[in-house]
Amino acid sequence: QKLPIASTTKILTCILALEKGNLDDQVLVSEYAASMPDVQMNGKAGEQYYLKDLLYSTMLESHNDSAAAVAESIAGSVKEFVKLMNQKAESIGCTQTHFVTPNGLDGEDEKGIHQTTAKDLAMILRYCTKISYKAEEFIKITGRKVYEFQELNGKRYVSCVNHNAFLDSYEGAFTGKTGFTGKAGYCYTGAVKRDERTLIIALLGAGWYPNKSYKWKDAVKLFDYGFQNFRYQTVGKDVWELPNITVVDGKKEFVEITTDA
Repeated sequence: QKLPIASTTKILTCILALEKGNLDDQVLVSEYAASMPDVQMNGKAGEQYYLKDLLYSTMLESHNDSAAAVAESIAGSVKEFVKLMNQKAESIGCTQTHFVTPNGLDGEDEKGIHQTTAKDLAMILRYCTKISYKAEEFIKITGRKVYEFQELNGKRYVSCVNHNAFLDSYEGAFTGKTGFTGKAGYCYTGAVKRDERTLIIALLGAGWYPNKSYKWKDAVKLFDYGFQNFRYQTVGKDVWELPNITVVDGKKEFVEITTDA
């Protein structure tokens, strides 16, 4: 089911910035970025920050102005960055996704509203944490619990606290992103690793204000179910132990069996 996804959008914004930018790049906050509604770090037009700092601001505190500034620094404008987002989503295999904003604020353009499905969102987080060559940096940022930084000219000091409560409350949790808008409700996508197993979930429309805790209860149920019911198991024999198949009245006396992963 296609639904708005609020700030869980920012996982794609972050991985794109990591892949196309440099953490030491200096980002200038524009008037447009500074005009973003709450939640924001209250950045002022003309201020400058390192890209790394704005990514922590985007992922830990979910600051909408930081996400817009990141988008503009990578692609020149939010509109061009959104094109990159949709191209990346398509390359990942998302078929039910359309992005309009880099921060997850509700939006609409000529191709539709800002939305995806739980399946597509989980696929994006899988890309961010398992496939992208910047996965390690993504996990480092999203797994950080507290982060502090300053505007490059020392005008302002920003302190960030990670809103992913699962990092402290569920064994093995190592990444994730929350989100909320009036249309999207409370949303969450996250990943947990125990032993050799990594499970990823995505929750959309998991309650509306004031039921902020519903998403955490649902997440616990899903992860518990996954760990209780799914495990790796070797089936069949190794390829070199498989027998040949005899061919009757054929050009060859037998054919070899091989496995295709």
